[in-house]
Amino acid sequence: MSVMKAVRIHAFGGPEVLRLEEIERPEPKIDEILIRVEAASVNPVDWKMREGSYPAVQEDDLPYVLGRDVCGTVEKVGEGVGAFRLGEAVYAFLNPRHGGYEQFVIARPEEVAPKPRLMNPVEAAAIPLAGITAWQGLFEHGGLQAGQRVLIHGGAGGVGHLAIQFAKAKGAWVATTVSGGDMEFARYLGADQVIDYESERFEEAIQPVDMVFDLVAGETQDRSFSVIKTDGILVSTLAQPDKKRATELGIRAIRYTAQPNGVQLAEISRLIDDGKVRVEIRRVYPLDQARAAQEAIMNEHNRGKIVLRVEH
Repeated sequence: MSVMKAVRIHAFGGPEVLRLEEIERPEPKIDEILIRVEAASVNPVDWKMREGSYPAVQEDDLPYVLGRDVCGTVEKVGEGVGAFRLGEAVYAFLNPRHGGYEQFVIARPEEVAPKPRLMNPVEAAAIPLAGITAWQGLFEHGGLQAGQRVLIHGGAGGVGHLAIQFAKAKGAWVATTVSGGDMEFARYLGADQVIDYESERFEEAIQPVDMVFDLVAGETQDRSFSVIKTDGILVSTLAQPDKKRATELGIRAIRYTAQPNGVQLAEISRLIDDGKVRVEIRRVYPLDQARAAQEAIMNEHNRGKIVLRVEH
């Protein structure tokens, strides 16, 4: 039996429930890919899963390996997989059945895309979940088009800083709300208007927009209704907007959960390799410090992404 290192939880709780263990290495079945993981991203959904507050992971799923996105190389493929070759550098947004905090992980072909050539494994691992979340929010659900105006709340975070770049790459006009310390960063990413939420009220600073992409929720979401044009849309990753209020204002309002999509991930790779998108890596931890990484993403101001480096 081949073994590997993995970070698992055996019970829901705080960061102390994370354990680095040796477990059996998986083998790919029909239409599955075994990825030799070089880096895994750390996302807010990871600690929500760890605490037991994310419905995709229940008591029956324990023990459970956390982590939703990885970068590595194709180690082995199951029957029916023809799109990826052994040794190919890939990255993936995993479905909740498999976690990325481990040395080898199973993925399905539709979750995987070739790694961007211009990124190293740590940078690439930071992209899939945040990138697909931004892509699907802006374009699949929001229908953002060239020439339209979008306001992105939380533009310095993992999803937000990619959303700014995606929207600009597609020809949209972009405003964003960030803290005072992140204003130059947001301008560097290409935002046309940067609003300091600590000292300004965005609804007083901005002209009406076609879309609000809400990565903050709460009061920020409530106040966003007033800046959306008739027939515009409010899209949130966190909380369902008030649909009754939206109808009264003549706008649409939705909440969504991002889904793995290798085709969209390949489109993101092309933008990266065309020099139109970069990723901000705030900190890198070794796999055995997953607890510290999760504590950081829970308790610190987040600019960009946190990544685990996976050694073999």
